[in-house]
Amino acid sequence: MRIVLVGPPGAGKGTQAAYLAENLSIPHISTGDLFRANISQGTELGRKAKSYMDAGDLVPDEVTIGMAKDRMEQPDAENGFLLDGFPRNVSQAEALDAMLKSEGMQLDAVLDLEVPEDEVVRRIAGRRICRNDSSHVFHVTYSAPKKEGVCDACGGELYQRADDSEDTVRNRLDVYHTQTEPIIDHYKAQGLVVTISALGKVTEVTKRAMDALKKPDEGDED
Repeated sequence: MRIVLVGPPGAGKGTQAAYLAENLSIPHISTGDLFRANISQGTELGRKAKSYMDAGDLVPDEVTIGMAKDRMEQPDAENGFLLDGFPRNVSQAEALDAMLKSEGMQLDAVLDLEVPEDEVVRRIAGRRICRNDSSHVFHVTYSAPKKEGVCDACGGELYQRADDSEDTVRNRLDVYHTQTEPIIDHYKAQGLVVTISALGKVTEVTKRAMDALKKPDEGDED
């Protein structure tokens, strides 16, 4: 299957992408991984991306599209892929459409993870990270530490990252609504969108997604 995964920040796209890719036996292609791989390998596209990032500028669509195209042409993606974080806007979606058409391929589904905005803010703004080890992550509501502000694992101080503040989260949501959400309408016109609720346990959301992908016509009505 060839799938695009979309949803607001805090919808759990990365977690679901990993589970779905494993269940479907297709590679999970995320924008973050593409950038890290190209920059660390010193590819031409990676050098271009780094020059923009170092200057604090957005990486142009053509660079991101080039990275995605290279990755989708790898042997492990021959029988499908799951795209996470790409396309990020309508122009990237149109470029992906053209790219696939030129190869005689098409998308099977666009999986839209739906989460109420207040829940997105609650999920992200409640996150706390250990200063000693950033892999130790807690949540004030869903996985609170035994002692407030103290890491259960090592006793380190827990803090809220600047980009997890409520104001920053709401700004990120504004960017999502303005730039990324329009791709849902773009793909709805092609009959590809499968919308599911991303509320509940991770395993429940994964099952919901797998069931919807088996019968996209029904999943679009959820």
